[in-house]
Amino acid sequence: MNPILRLSGPDADVYAGASIDATQRQLTRKFRLRGLDAPGLDARIIVGHVLGFDRTALAAHSNRVLTPEEAASIAELSVRRLGREPVARILGHKEFWGLPFKVNAHTLVPRPETETVVEATLSSLGRDHRKRRGLSIVDLGTGSGALLLALLSEVESAFGIGTDISFTALLCARDNAAALDLSARASFVACNYGAGLSGPADILVSNPPYVACGDIASLEPEVRDFDPRRALDGGPDGLDGYRAIASDADRLLAPGGVLVLELGQGQLGTVTSIFAAVGVELVTTRYDLSGIPRAAVMRARS
Repeated sequence: MNPILRLSGPDADVYAGASIDATQRQLTRKFRLRGLDAPGLDARIIVGHVLGFDRTALAAHSNRVLTPEEAASIAELSVRRLGREPVARILGHKEFWGLPFKVNAHTLVPRPETETVVEATLSSLGRDHRKRRGLSIVDLGTGSGALLLALLSEVESAFGIGTDISFTALLCARDNAAALDLSARASFVACNYGAGLSGPADILVSNPPYVACGDIASLEPEVRDFDPRRALDGGPDGLDGYRAIASDADRLLAPGGVLVLELGQGQLGTVTSIFAAVGVELVTTRYDLSGIPRAAVMRARS
């Protein structure tokens, strides 16, 4: 077998003529040596992406050998992953709430913990949330549109607005709305949080930047080096985004309306105080799978 591209050593070559199974095992070893969190999953996704195979097809065709073109493509994507570029950015998309979302350099990659915000919002609407009529939802700092579009997919008669300071992020969100057949119920506005909106809305949601600027350098390379900084940087104490939202809460939130915010670790008490000062009070907290308070559900005074 002739090597198509050497990644960084004899044990990392991707060979034309090697089987799918051998290639996956080889990449898994290399990714594990580099300290990646999910080496086997990453290897499977990359190989499957190049070949156009899902997990079942990869298993069914595990003995099929790679063509030179396939080996070269797998090697190229694997080099990017070894450089700690997230798989979602390599592929250009990420699943969130069971829905496919395109991402770009100006959007965060949707994360599983952010699904806690969707869960908390739906819970606040009650068991009949799918039947709620005419609800207005605003997602402040929408990025890829993941929060807004996940909620619109669940609340079938709701309509929503996503805001973002980045035009490129909004183009991505608009494309995702079209791909999910939600364009008729979703609009997008270029502004900083709610500065360009008049309100009021029944539901406000947001996953604002909440990392203290001095802590960004210590984040995992996948986040620090590839997520847009302004989607991470919450200012000196990580709370600038919450303050900006609070300053507009009275104007944007309908009486009795619900505000659901994603939280950084250890921020619940401080964020609650910021919003209590403007008449928006904590109702409940939802925890992520790691036991961290991740979503704060608040309600405006009637």
